[in-house]
Amino acid sequence: MRFGDLEGDSIIGKNPKGAIVTIIDRVSGYLWMKKLSGKEASPLADMAIELLAPFKDVLHTLTVDNGKEFAKHDVIAQKLGIDVFFAHPYHSWERGANENTNGLIRQYFPKGSDFDSLDDQQIESVMNAINNRPRKRLGFRTPLEVAKSFSPGFS
Repeated sequence: MRFGDLEGDSIIGKNPKGAIVTIIDRVSGYLWMKKLSGKEASPLADMAIELLAPFKDVLHTLTVDNGKEFAKHDVIAQKLGIDVFFAHPYHSWERGANENTNGLIRQYFPKGSDFDSLDDQQIESVMNAINNRPRKRLGFRTPLEVAKSFSPGFS
């Protein structure tokens, strides 16, 4: 595996208008996440591009599920110069790193949480906590430490 092969998803809050986009690097486990106003395709594509644009030189692929929120996958692919793939329906293990990380995020924002009350600082705090959490599969290094070894743009 190589750095820059990503998995993406969205987490939906209690109110269907609120959502969080999550994007994970498969090798390092590095997480990008941001709150969305809803689950629509255009805002999700814009946010994914905003999150990933600073790292586009080291990105290769993005694998997502078949949800309607990824209908603008072609825009993401074109703007970032990456290939976008879709997991097979009901094959969540094809995006296992993302599913596992979404489970970690649910420790902070359990199912039924109202995302409308979350602010960017809370989202960033959870993202930083997960990116600075040592992982056994990384030799007890953190996702941030591993990501930094591939690109100096991580902080």
